[in-house]
Amino acid sequence: MEVVMYELLIKQRDTVNKWMDRFGVRFGIYKNGVFNEQLFPFDPIPRIITNEDWVEIETGLKQRVLALNKFLYDIYHEKKIVKDGVIPEEFIYSSSGYLPQCEGVTPSKNIYSHISGIDLVQNKDGTWYVLEDNLRIPSGASYPMIARSITRKVSPETFKTNILYDNRNYSALLRKTMDYVNVDNGLEVILTPGRYNSAYFEHSYLAEKAGVLLAYADDLIVEDDKVYYKGLYDKKERVGVIYRRISDDFLDPLVFESGSLLGVPNLFRAYSEGNVAIVNAFGNGVADDKGIYYFVPKMVEYYLGEKAILKNAPTYLPYFEEDQTFVLENLSRLVIKDVAEAGGYGVMFGRDMDDIRLAEVRKLVEIEPRRWIAQEVIDFIDLEIMDGEKKVLRKSDLRAFVLSGEDTMVWPSGLTRYTRNPHSFIVNSSQGGGFKDTWVMKKQ
Repeated sequence: MEVVMYELLIKQRDTVNKWMDRFGVRFGIYKNGVFNEQLFPFDPIPRIITNEDWVEIETGLKQRVLALNKFLYDIYHEKKIVKDGVIPEEFIYSSSGYLPQCEGVTPSKNIYSHISGIDLVQNKDGTWYVLEDNLRIPSGASYPMIARSITRKVSPETFKTNILYDNRNYSALLRKTMDYVNVDNGLEVILTPGRYNSAYFEHSYLAEKAGVLLAYADDLIVEDDKVYYKGLYDKKERVGVIYRRISDDFLDPLVFESGSLLGVPNLFRAYSEGNVAIVNAFGNGVADDKGIYYFVPKMVEYYLGEKAILKNAPTYLPYFEEDQTFVLENLSRLVIKDVAEAGGYGVMFGRDMDDIRLAEVRKLVEIEPRRWIAQEVIDFIDLEIMDGEKKVLRKSDLRAFVLSGEDTMVWPSGLTRYTRNPHSFIVNSSQGGGFKDTWVMKKQ
């Protein structure tokens, strides 16, 4: 019986990956100045989340994202959380994600993070921890969507015998979110930097599924502080909401990076005048700075008057003298992270360093304490994957997607990523990892 199951899993894996390759489901990576596209490998053994676990995760995510949205509004307006001494002023203004241009600018419906990608891991005792909050342009929802869709075709019996939430509603949730913030009922577009972006497949796939336009910078112009889409024969139509898949720095060459060819001149002005909604808003990077992450449980208490349901990983800020002393004394057993990096970059495990490297890192922490955080190593659970023709255990995380519009909704699915390296805790796709479907079970 077990041999038959193995054969079915291998066949399912190979068939799904073959179809994804035909559909162009790829992940692009720049390395040493060269762009390489590769298959984002799918594993057929799903991650299963019980309904009991999901209720806690969903409630905790809604609470966390609500507090983060309130924080972003506060930081660019009255700054009460700074004035009340909850977060040091320096942590705001020294963050690479803080944009002084956003001061006093209010986004449509006061929402900053419309699509939040929250990365979680589950400890071996069953506790879920948040590792990162991604509030700028989190990617990855399209991969479990299309993998589930293909699996339904190649193995329909799989979903007849298991009672789980359908994940095909993500595009409907996305469209509902965009509809809510749309200004003057204009066109809805996904702004992509183009096919050489690592997540270009996702841009085009979500545009098709959500029924919105896929636009490039040249398709959009700003006139009289309003954004227009240039269609056939130079016909212009008003744009009401832009789901941007381009970093803040490159969105408007007249305000940010002047050499950018990816952005739209005067886009920020149209946005600041309230004439177009940007999903996610300008300036969100200050909230997913890894240094700010430390304060999220305090934000929940400050803005909502509640204790945080989801825990942070135990984290230390070298910025504080007491924490710095602890970090420097325990460096060999901690994880050190650069607060401005993402995608698994800028992460250093003390246990993997020799004495020379540890001394170098100590000096870096002493010189630029604001640049780093340190965390305890969470021995999060391993999940089974198919490696060739056998099952092996690998570290895996979960990126959950929270959509904030008229209501805050947590997509009952997610991107479960795993490392293919048996010795690694880094699961990011940019580091060569794979992914699997996430089954959120319904209450029976």
